[in-house]
Amino acid sequence: MQKITTYLWFDNQAEEAATLYTSLFEDSKLVEVHRQGEGSPAMMVTFELAGQRYLALNGGPGHDFSDAISLFVDCEDQEEVDRLWGALTADGGQEGPCGWLTDKYGVSWQIIPKALPRLMSDPDPARAQRAMQAMRTMTKIDVKALEDAARG
Repeated sequence: MQKITTYLWFDNQAEEAATLYTSLFEDSKLVEVHRQGEGSPAMMVTFELAGQRYLALNGGPGHDFSDAISLFVDCEDQEEVDRLWGALTADGGQEGPCGWLTDKYGVSWQIIPKALPRLMSDPDPARAQRAMQAMRTMTKIDVKALEDAARG
C-alpha cells in the first residue's frame, strides 16, 4: 500500500466521480465503497487510477476544489489526449489554458502528451521557444501543431 494517498472532498458525488474516473484509465478500479447503511449513499469511496490509490469523501458543501492542486496525466499520444479531454470536459467541465481543464465535479486536471515536455526541452533553444509559444495559445494540447511550430 502506498504511504500517501490523495483525498478528495466532494459534496455528494464521490461515487459518481470515482466511477467516471475509473472508466477512463487502464489499471483502474473501485476498491471499496463505504455506506452508513444498506442502500444509503456512499460516504467514502476508495479507488485506483492507473494503480494509484485515491479516497473520495461525500463530505457535503463548503470545500470546493481549486486549480492549486491538479491531477497530471502523462498521455502517450494525441488520441489519448482527445479521449480524456472529451470525457473530462463533458457535461459541464471547463476547458482551461495550456492543457488544463476542470471536470464537472470541480477537479482540475492537466492532460499533457509526452511530446510537450520533449519539444519544450529541445536542445535547440529556438525550437523549444517556438513549441512553448504554440502551447501558450492552446486549450487542449495539439501535438501536430506543437511539432509544426517547433520546426518553424
